[in-house]
Amino acid sequence: MSPIRVRIAPSPTGFFHIGNAKTALINWLYARKTGGTFILRLEDTDTERSEAQYADIICEGLRWLGIDWDEGPAFGGEAERGAHGPYRQSERREIHCGEARRLVDEGNAYRCFCTKEELDAERERAQAAKRPPRYSGKCRNLTSEQVAAMGDRPYSVRFRVPQGATTIDDLVQGTVRVENKEIDDFIIVKPNGDPVFHLAVVVDDGLMEITHVIRGDDHLTNAFRHVLLFNALGYKLPTFAHLPMVLDETGKKYSKRLHGANVLDWREDGYLPETIVNYLVLLGWTPEEEGRELFTRKELVEAFSLERLGKSAGKFDLKKLQWLNGQHIRMLTPEQLRDKVLPILHKA
Repeated sequence: MSPIRVRIAPSPTGFFHIGNAKTALINWLYARKTGGTFILRLEDTDTERSEAQYADIICEGLRWLGIDWDEGPAFGGEAERGAHGPYRQSERREIHCGEARRLVDEGNAYRCFCTKEELDAERERAQAAKRPPRYSGKCRNLTSEQVAAMGDRPYSVRFRVPQGATTIDDLVQGTVRVENKEIDDFIIVKPNGDPVFHLAVVVDDGLMEITHVIRGDDHLTNAFRHVLLFNALGYKLPTFAHLPMVLDETGKKYSKRLHGANVLDWREDGYLPETIVNYLVLLGWTPEEEGRELFTRKELVEAFSLERLGKSAGKFDLKKLQWLNGQHIRMLTPEQLRDKVLPILHKA
């Protein structure tokens, strides 16, 4: 069996969200339990929204929670480490584009010369006919002579979706399947030459030899496209585990506007990182010891297994979090408690 390699790939476009922290923690626990490698990769290709300060905030959040990484980029005062870099997606553009060219050369992708206006009109016709908007495949079968005749006309690169069906045996969601005819030929490189997320994430996971892709279930629909790309590129297919999302106390997706969506809000409120780690794991994982809720970090590593992950979304419970925080505070020595409390008193 290949050594376990897992990753967390946050986008530095804002604060470190509580849902991202849960995903990072599950990956980290699995790596530490199995003696595997935990990789931090920054998906910073959104140039308009990505900022260095947000990368530093992610680093600060991970450090506060005690989630250390084995491979990752240079940031937060630390040098890059690992043999599969660079670990910033923006620095891997040529790698992504090279793999896109290979897909075109091997017939698994093609150049699409359709303009935005043509595609918008196509979408409007589909909406008027109450059909799901799908690319017509107009450029799918252009001959090499027809492509050459286009000259310098701008084009995107589309993946050529094969016939058949795609099945994923997900460790959390179970077996999920889709008919490939439900997936249109999706763009993998934009007309400006920028790789699209679907291509970049698959190339990075493939070349970094990720064995398990553990992420939020909002990516489950993306996973079908990713499996198709993994197969076309000839990479070894990782095992997928799509985790349920973190819900707020009303049962809705934890909005970024809510206090506590930012992991560091809990630090400001006086919660211990051990508490947040303990609580986040319980939002989607059930220990073998029935009814047990209190764990130290070391005990979590020893008890953790992917098989105990559930598919139901975890609803935030502030009272339980407060109770856990009290339990973890009671574990502190007087000296540890003093060192935790004094900075809060000074700030106040």
